[in-house]
Amino acid sequence: MRGGWTLGLALAVLLPLPAPAQTGEIHIYRGANGVPLYTDRKITPRITEDVYAYIGKYGRPTAVLSCQGLTEAGLQARGAQYQHLIDRHARSYGVDPALVKAMMRVESCFDANAVSKVGAQGLMQLMPYTAQKLGVRNSFDPDENIRGGVQYLSGLLKRFNNNLEHAIAAYNAGPLNVEKYRGVPPFTETQSYLKRVLAHYRRYAP
Repeated sequence: MRGGWTLGLALAVLLPLPAPAQTGEIHIYRGANGVPLYTDRKITPRITEDVYAYIGKYGRPTAVLSCQGLTEAGLQARGAQYQHLIDRHARSYGVDPALVKAMMRVESCFDANAVSKVGAQGLMQLMPYTAQKLGVRNSFDPDENIRGGVQYLSGLLKRFNNNLEHAIAAYNAGPLNVEKYRGVPPFTETQSYLKRVLAHYRRYAP
């Protein structure tokens, strides 16, 4: 979830979508309410009541780049240094610490300085707007970032009645998309994200 939003002002709407992009890229739009929409399909620009501003596209390379050159043992050692923070904040917000660790592994590969192409920052890849709403002043501070990410995840779990798959998908694609599709959105990136988080969750769970 590098550097802040770059607003391209091409307008688009949520209409029947064309064929999936062949590049594996994720297209990103921002709605009038400020909520981002992530999709692996490009929306045809038109003007109707549901207008979205086209922001750009990306391939969520953050964790991939952060993992480069690391062995599994190296990843485990990197993650271990944050375990006490994971445990403390997970306990505070009633979230399974194994789930938090799994999401952190997928989001940033336990890289506290990770930044994505669309500006998501830190271990839990908080977007600046989300971090601000959560009271996170410095997303590169592990304690603040983990606290904010766990708080956000806790809210998503409550919003989706503890439906784990829906909450995880909402962390990636936004809760409005989960509500719109009444489940995991049909976005290739989100579905892949969900599978990876659940796989790591099974590994980390006691």
